[in-house]
Amino acid sequence: MSSATRQSNAAARERLEALTDNASVDVTALAADLLAVTGVLDHEVTLRRILTDPATEGQRKADLIGSLFGGKIGADAQDLLSGMVRSRWSAPRDLVDGIEQLAAYAEIIGADRAGALDEVEDELFRFGRVVAGSNELRSALTDTAAGNAAKAELVQRLLGGKAKPATTQLVASLVTQPRGRSLEGGLEDFSRLAAARRGRVVALVTVAVPLSDAQKDRLAAALARLAGRPVHLNIDVDPAVLGGVRVQIGDEIIEGTIANRMDGARQGLVS
Repeated sequence: MSSATRQSNAAARERLEALTDNASVDVTALAADLLAVTGVLDHEVTLRRILTDPATEGQRKADLIGSLFGGKIGADAQDLLSGMVRSRWSAPRDLVDGIEQLAAYAEIIGADRAGALDEVEDELFRFGRVVAGSNELRSALTDTAAGNAAKAELVQRLLGGKAKPATTQLVASLVTQPRGRSLEGGLEDFSRLAAARRGRVVALVTVAVPLSDAQKDRLAAALARLAGRPVHLNIDVDPAVLGGVRVQIGDEIIEGTIANRMDGARQGLVS
C-alpha cells in the first residue's frame, strides 16, 4: 500500500470514528450505504478513475458524489465519501478498497458500541475454521455461479440468531462481494480490523489441547510484552502438533511445538 493511499485510509477512518462518537448515528445503515457504493464503483471503472483523478478539483469530485448518490444513501455516508474523493489515492482501485474497509469498520464500531466486539472477533475466527474444514461449505459460499441472494440466505441460515448481527453482516458482505479475495483471507482482514479498533494485534495460537483461562492470560501477557501492545488470541486446537505452542502474529512465527522439533531432529539425522 502506497503512502498516499495509507494516509487517505487513515484520514477516512478518523472521520468515521469522529462521526460515530455521536450515539445517534445508525452505524448499521451507514455500513450498508458504504457497501452499496462499493458495489457500484467496483463495476464502474471510468467513474472510479474520475473520482481519483488528481488533476480534478476535490470539490468537483465531491459534487459528483452528491449528484450520483444524493437521496440514495444517507447524509453521513455521503459526507464520508465526499471527504474520501477529496483525498489522494495511488490507484483508482484503492478508493474502492478504502470504502469497503470503511463499511466493515462501521460494523465493527457498532459491535464495539454494543459491547460485543470480543464475541465478533471470536465468531469470525471460528467461522473461518469451520469453512477451512468443509470443502462443501466453502464451495457453496464461493460458487461464482450461485446468485448473491442464495449465498446471503445461506449465511443467514448458518449464522442468523446464532452469531452477533455484525458477524453475520460481515460474512454476508464477503460472500456476496468477494472482490477477488479468498473467503479465509477476507475473514482474517475483518479480524485485524476488529483488533485495530482496540489497539491490539491478533495472534494465531496453535496447540494440541485447549488452554485453560489462566494459561491464556499468561500467554497473552507474554505476547503483549513481545509485541509492545495488547494481543487478542485466536486459538486453534490441532492434535497433530503433539505438544507445545505455535504462535503467528502477522508474518512472524514463533515455533515451539513438539512436532516441529521432531521434524528438525529427523532432518538432522538424514543430513
